[in-house]
Amino acid sequence: MIRGLITFLATLLLFCWPLTALADNPSGLFFNHSLLQGRDFSDQSLPAAEFANSNLESANFDHSQLVGSVFSKAMMKNANMRGADLTYAMLDQVDFSNADLSNSIFTEVLFFGSTFKDTKITGADFTDALLDGEQLRQLCITASGVNPKTGVSTRYSLGCR
Repeated sequence: MIRGLITFLATLLLFCWPLTALADNPSGLFFNHSLLQGRDFSDQSLPAAEFANSNLESANFDHSQLVGSVFSKAMMKNANMRGADLTYAMLDQVDFSNADLSNSIFTEVLFFGSTFKDTKITGADFTDALLDGEQLRQLCITASGVNPKTGVSTRYSLGCR
């Protein structure tokens, strides 16, 4: 009887605890599946905001605080993310074509499946970011500069030779 109760409580804790952690969104901002082309989010604090599957073409996130935010499968062509802090963010399968990511911080960010065609990355810090081999080769071609906030070279943070 006690063993069954302990097993039940452990199972409940195992499956419910992660759900409460995932539901925690300090900014309370959920923009999933939204049309936000050209919107101005510059100089805002948006921790853990969710923009998954949203159209953010030409959106402005200049110098915004986006720590832990989710942009999975977002369209971010021509977006401005200069100087933004996206530490711990999820940026998988995002189209960054012609976007400006200069001087941004991408520490421990997940980028798998994202595209970077003609993307500006001067001074961006990719320390411990998860990128696939083709992404790294593509980014290392144009990588230059040093992040003004972290002092880390873009080429070094990407592991370019």
